[in-house]
Amino acid sequence: MARTQGSHSDITGPRIRSAALQLFARHGYAAVSMRQIAKEVGVQAGALYNYIPDKQSLLHSLMEGHMRELLAAWQAVDETGDALARLERFVRFHIGFHMQRPDAVFIAYMELRNLSDENFAVIETLRRSYEDALEAVMKQGVEAGQFTLPDTKIATLAVIAMLNGVMTWYRIGGRLSLDEVESVYWDMVRKSVTA
Repeated sequence: MARTQGSHSDITGPRIRSAALQLFARHGYAAVSMRQIAKEVGVQAGALYNYIPDKQSLLHSLMEGHMRELLAAWQAVDETGDALARLERFVRFHIGFHMQRPDAVFIAYMELRNLSDENFAVIETLRRSYEDALEAVMKQGVEAGQFTLPDTKIATLAVIAMLNGVMTWYRIGGRLSLDEVESVYWDMVRKSVTA
């Protein structure tokens, strides 16, 4: 099938990704058809295959792109200082980064079950890299006597789960600013690791 008049690969490819991201977040991966994605973009359904092999590849690409962007952004954060300072930066970074990408975050956590085993393994490796970065901070804090944690891995997973919860309830214009929410969460995390 021919492309819609005026479509260009450098424009249409990103539009396909954007439409799929929004549709998957709104309706769930399983409920969205390639035909719906094509309609949202304004191309014939068959034209999608000029840009992506299939819906599974599109889901994997969106999730991998999110995780690689997350890792690159975290690697750019200043890692100097003691464990407490580094942990505060992580808390504030995680909330701030994820609040700017609610659809990508939703898909990254809720659609893992829809990945093929091979694609799941790739995403799981990237997620583990991010978790390992936080666990390294936790271990530094334990070794320095700043943190009291019986298990740094469990603490890492608990902190990430807690921080991810912000995405489910926070709304701009609500009672607290995002900076205030970050401060409240930082205080809770700090108290949980230094008790």
